[in-house]
Amino acid sequence: MALAMAFDRKTLVVPEKTKFEERVIITKGDVVIGDRCLLQFGIKTDGRIFVGEHVIIDGNLDATKDIRIDIFSSIGGDVHSGGNVYLGEKVKVNGMLSLKGDLDVGDSVEIEKGFEAQGWINIRSPIPMVIYIFIYLIQLLKMGHSEEIDRILDEMEENSENAIPISEIFLFIPNNSIIGVQKSRTDFNLHVGRECKILGNYDIKGNVFIDNNSVIHGTLKSTGDVFCGENVNVQGNIDSDGEVRIEGKVNVAGNISAEKILLSKKTTVNGTLLAKNGITFIKSSKQDSEDKVRRFESNADIVDEVDEMLE
Repeated sequence: MALAMAFDRKTLVVPEKTKFEERVIITKGDVVIGDRCLLQFGIKTDGRIFVGEHVIIDGNLDATKDIRIDIFSSIGGDVHSGGNVYLGEKVKVNGMLSLKGDLDVGDSVEIEKGFEAQGWINIRSPIPMVIYIFIYLIQLLKMGHSEEIDRILDEMEENSENAIPISEIFLFIPNNSIIGVQKSRTDFNLHVGRECKILGNYDIKGNVFIDNNSVIHGTLKSTGDVFCGENVNVQGNIDSDGEVRIEGKVNVAGNISAEKILLSKKTTVNGTLLAKNGITFIKSSKQDSEDKVRRFESNADIVDEVDEMLE
């Protein structure tokens, strides 16, 4: 099993040093929340926040830079931005909106407790942009400018592939995910960075990767493989339909159940181990590297090679 997972648009990515507090997720960099997600936490970051369509967020949004909330989404608390704010059609903010930049508001937006904006305020027409483009193309067609229409359509197709560039460190929540206080779910992989503190029980339809020195206050359930790095602390069970690999000094407060378990001798498991295809004790990657360095410094590898040749 690979020890790292490449980023894709379906993987739930929690960046290093992210902390789940009682009702807020504190992180760094940009935060991207996909369509139709449910978050029972607020978000606080030093980057930007992008919220998709039909998203429900129970807490506050607090970003030092821009915040963009797409159509039909609902924010249960306050929204504070150190930059610009864009609110799509029928967005609802149950708290107060405050921002230091410009405010761009769509049709039928509700802000329960009012707003404070230091920049320009733009209230857009309820007619969607796609209608304007359609009317423009019809006029060009009437005028016989078919080449111009082809050029515009080609440009739109090219631009549709371009994503908004985000920061190197980012929190990404894929479409249809639930991030709850008690129960969380996503339809693909989970990748947790170093030194994170995560709350809740996670039901993952894919692989799970937990990087070094992170704490999971809950249970991990995965249809794929599970990897835990050095000094990871899981305050619950690990249940996998694939392989569980645990390296270094890891503590698991509950049970481990998997098809196959690869376990470091330094791991502490307070519950039971159940593996259909057996349990194997392994050395961690760090320990293997240290052993190789010691062997090299003592010329042990060279001696072993000479002994093999003499045999």
